[in-house]
Amino acid sequence: MEMTIQEHQERKARSYKMLLWFAMISIVMVFAGLTSAYVISKSRPDWLNDFVLPSAFIGSTVVMLLSSLTFHLAKKSIQNDKHKATTLYLLGTLVLGVGFVVLQFEGFSQVIEAGYFFTGSESTITTSFLYVVVIVHLAHLFGGLIALLIIIYNHFKQKYNSGQTLGIELGAMFWHFLDFLWVYLFLFFYFYK
Repeated sequence: MEMTIQEHQERKARSYKMLLWFAMISIVMVFAGLTSAYVISKSRPDWLNDFVLPSAFIGSTVVMLLSSLTFHLAKKSIQNDKHKATTLYLLGTLVLGVGFVVLQFEGFSQVIEAGYFFTGSESTITTSFLYVVVIVHLAHLFGGLIALLIIIYNHFKQKYNSGQTLGIELGAMFWHFLDFLWVYLFLFFYFYK
C-alpha cells in the first residue's frame, strides 16, 4: 500500500512536533536544575534576602506575553489564508521579541545601577543565579528569533497557506513554550526570595 502525499505530510508533521517536544522537555530539565540549585543556595549566609527584581523584567514579561499573542494571531491568519495579516503579526512578533531582549539587558543595567554585580569579586550568589538563568533563557530565545526570521523569510516566499502551516505551527509552539518558561522564571524569582 502506497502512502498518499497527505499521509506523508501528516507523518512528517508528527515527527517534527515530537522532536520539538523532546527539545522542550530537555530545556525544562535544564531550568529545573537551575531553579533547584537556586532553592538550595538560598540557605547560604551570603544570600541577598532583600534583592528586588528590576522593573524592566516586568516590562519584558508583558512584551513576551504580547509576542505570544501576535504569533498566535499569525498562525490563525495563515490558516485562513490572510497573508497580509500574517505578515503584520509575524513582523509584530519579531519587534516584540527584540523588545524583550532589549528590556532584559535594561534589567541587567538596573541591577548594576542598584549596586549589584553578576560576576567578579563584588558579585553575589543571588545575582549570579539571576544572570545565568536569564542568559540561558536568552540563548534559547535567540534560537526562537532565528526560527522566526526563517518563518518570515518562508512566508515572503509564499511557502505557507491554509494547507501548509507546519513551519508557523512549530515556531508558534516553541515561542509559546519560551513565553511560558519566562513567566515561570519571572514568577519564581519574584516570589521565591
